[in-house]
Amino acid sequence: MTNPSQTQAVNFAAPRGFAAAFQADCKETFFPDDPFHKLKHEKPLRKLEKTIQYFIPLFEWLPDYNLRLFRYDLLAGITITTLSIPQGISYAKFANIPPIYGLYSSFIPPLVYAIFWSSKHLAVGTVAACALLVSETIRTKASLKDNPTLYLHLIFTFTFFTGIFQTALGFLRLGILVDFLSHSTITGFMRGTAIIICLQQLKGIFGVKHFTTHTDVVSVLQAVFRHRDEWRWQSAVVGVIFLVFLQFTRYLRQKRPTLFWVSAIGPMVVVLVGYIFAFFAHAEKHGIDIVSSSL
Repeated sequence: MTNPSQTQAVNFAAPRGFAAAFQADCKETFFPDDPFHKLKHEKPLRKLEKTIQYFIPLFEWLPDYNLRLFRYDLLAGITITTLSIPQGISYAKFANIPPIYGLYSSFIPPLVYAIFWSSKHLAVGTVAACALLVSETIRTKASLKDNPTLYLHLIFTFTFFTGIFQTALGFLRLGILVDFLSHSTITGFMRGTAIIICLQQLKGIFGVKHFTTHTDVVSVLQAVFRHRDEWRWQSAVVGVIFLVFLQFTRYLRQKRPTLFWVSAIGPMVVVLVGYIFAFFAHAEKHGIDIVSSSL
C-alpha cells in the first residue's frame, strides 16, 4: 500500500477567465497549426517576408524554380489543358451558357491558384455539380431562350457573390463546417450528382437538340425519349466507342499495373482523336454535334 505521508499534492493551474478561454478555443479551432508561432522571435523584416510568403507562396518557390521542374510542369500543363478544354465546354453546357465561358472558367482558377497556393496534387477549376446547381437556380428567374442577356448577367452575378462568400469562408477558416456533415450525407450527394451528370450526357450521346432545362431524373428521361426522332446513331456509335476505350484502359491498368500510363493518357487520346475525327470527317454533317460554331 502507498504510504499517505508520501503522497504529493497536485498543483492546479489558476482558472482562466472567460475572455482568455474563448480566445484560446478560437485559436485552437481556426488556427490549430499556428503558422506564425515560429516567427515570434524573428526580426520585423524577416517576419514580414515570411508572412508574405505564407499568403502568396509564389514568392517562396519562384526563386528556386529551375528547368527540371519546368519540364514536369510543362508535361502536366499539356495534359491538364487537353482535358480541361472538353471539360470546360461540357460544364458550360450544364449551366446552359456559351462554351467560351466554360473555357475561361477552366483557365483562370488554376492561374490564380498558382500564385496564391502551392499544392501540386490538387485540381482547381469548374465542378459539374456547381454548374448544374447554377443552372437550376437561375432558370427560375430568367430564360436563356427568352432573355439570354439577362440570363448571362445573372450567371455572372451569381458566380461573383459565390466567390466573395468562398473567399470569406476561407479567410475565416470555416472549412471546419464540413466536419458537421455526416459521411452518408456527402456520399449520397456525390452519388446523386454522378447519376444526374450521367443522365445529362444522354443529350450528347444521342445527339438530341431539344432538351429539358430541368435536372431531375424523370424530366431528363422524358426529354430523351420524347425526342426520339432527333436521335443520331452516328453520335451514339462514336460516344460508345470512346466510352468503351476509356473503360478498357482502366481495366488494363488493374490487370497490368506496369501499364498505368495507358490509363493516364487515355482521356488525352480520346480528346485528340475526337478533334481529328470531327475535323476531317466533318462530323457536323453526320448528326454529331460540335461546338466550334458556337464559340
